[in-house]
Amino acid sequence: QVQLVESGGGLVQAGGSLRLSCAASGRFLASYNMGWFRQAPGKEREFVAAISQSGINTYYADSAKGRFTISRDNAKNTGYLQVNSVRPEDTAVYYCAADQVNRLSALQPQYWGQGTQVTVSS
Repeated sequence: QVQLVESGGGLVQAGGSLRLSCAASGRFLASYNMGWFRQAPGKEREFVAAISQSGINTYYADSAKGRFTISRDNAKNTGYLQVNSVRPEDTAVYYCAADQVNRLSALQPQYWGQGTQVTVSS
């Protein structure tokens, strides 16, 4: 069992940057591929980015390439999502997730965090 807790969300101005964190407990995060998803108001949850257990390999949704960077620090049992040049359309609840089974391009996480709200003002 893995417990995931996101932090770092809040209100940010368009053009700014933010870094979301995902702290894991219960099991070593290094045993899992990690992913970030988001759900905007009135929309379905969508995949953003994923990173392999070792942190060597990453995979991004087309909409996330260029402005989003996923990373992890297994020694701290923590994952991160850096977002630069934020836009109003990045407003969403951001979720981190852990998947021990599936490849990065087809995550179906077994564990989810509770989400952190990101609101981008124009």
